[in-house]
Amino acid sequence: MTFQHSMICSTEGIRATEPVKWRGLDGLVGVYWEAEGQRGAQGYYLSPDPRIMLFFNEVSPHIRMANRSDELGRRCRGMTRAIYVPAGVPMWTRFSSAHRFSHLDLHIHKDRLLRFLAPSVGQSAALTALARPVEIEEISAIESLAGLLVQELATPSRHGVFAESLAGSIAAGLLDLPAEDQDRVSGGLTQAQLNKLTARLHGGMDRRLSVAEMAEIVGLSESWFSHAFKQTTGKTPQQWQLGERVQQAQKLLNETEQSVAGIAAQLGFSDQAHLTKAFRQVAGQTPGAWRRMRRIG
Repeated sequence: MTFQHSMICSTEGIRATEPVKWRGLDGLVGVYWEAEGQRGAQGYYLSPDPRIMLFFNEVSPHIRMANRSDELGRRCRGMTRAIYVPAGVPMWTRFSSAHRFSHLDLHIHKDRLLRFLAPSVGQSAALTALARPVEIEEISAIESLAGLLVQELATPSRHGVFAESLAGSIAAGLLDLPAEDQDRVSGGLTQAQLNKLTARLHGGMDRRLSVAEMAEIVGLSESWFSHAFKQTTGKTPQQWQLGERVQQAQKLLNETEQSVAGIAAQLGFSDQAHLTKAFRQVAGQTPGAWRRMRRIG
């Protein structure tokens, strides 16, 4: 039976540049958009069904997102290439610059997702995965599947079961599913959980995440998260986060002409001295010395 989805949607400054392509299938609806947003454009979305968004071009420098309206300022994060939004989770977006984009929207009934996943991972693991949001930037594993699905939305050439299987494979590749329980049995984090943390951190480098926030992102208690993180990476969550922020500082030092003070402000350090202390702790040099050595090299 064709699925009739419903979603509350309000946008301002966003318009489709080509006719929308869509197809209703058993338990899901696929929609392909080519659109553009003006600087300052905004959107609000709330669906009673799980939803997958997959972008075919880079969007993080241009679109910011949040799950609360009061977080669209300092606490918002960059839109990633692929997103899973659980049922009933709201989303606000804002364009920091004008941008043209194309993306695939999949609206899938919860029971249909369970039918995809439960036979392989079990009902409990599937339900847990459906409740966890996912945001990833690296989509090479599912982008080709999404391209095939877009073709079936635009010009259907096969039975609907083909498009439905593509949608199921995209969901299985995106959702935070246990990998044969291997990672969880060892007491560590899954690769999907680490990817989710990295995407969240890189989407908002101007502020530091607390351990409680990181635990919430991967759906674990704070104490268990800290234990699992250390077992997986050999570092505490804050040591890892500091290393990631210093790596981003190194990228900016190497690829831009920004001052050390400007980079410190961009990455959420309290001042240049704070960045210098952290940089020396991780890299063994001051930012200025590191930049000079790279330029000489």
